[in-house]
Amino acid sequence: MPGNFRAGTFLTGRGTALLEALGRHLLLELRDCDAVKLDDLLFLRHTMLHVAKETGATIIGEIFHQFAPQGVTGVVAIAESHLCIHTWPEFGYAAVDIFTCGAAFETTEAARLIVAAVESKDSEITEVVRGQLHVPTPASGA
Repeated sequence: MPGNFRAGTFLTGRGTALLEALGRHLLLELRDCDAVKLDDLLFLRHTMLHVAKETGATIIGEIFHQFAPQGVTGVVAIAESHLCIHTWPEFGYAAVDIFTCGAAFETTEAARLIVAAVESKDSEITEVVRGQLHVPTPASGA
């Protein structure tokens, strides 16, 4: 991750610069989804891995779990951070997190692909900017 983040800076006037952002974190609220797909661990695993590959992520690990009587949770660890899904088929609902600090990973496209895959008819996406940090700026020679 170091050296691979998307960050811009601007001066604050207090001897520090504020990094625009180290990362993007998309929170997906997916309602009115296909309940059968939300309870299918193999489908969700394939979908999440496919989305990671298609959108430029570097997959470094994954774990998925089927709950009884229903529901799936899964995490795809990527070098750029992670993709997570948690499902409640009985409500047609899935919560998805897409967090990245890599410039090459297409978070918006990843969200679009996941929404389409689970056939959400009512989706809401919130973006949280992560890593807005104050960093020292070099002292001026004046």
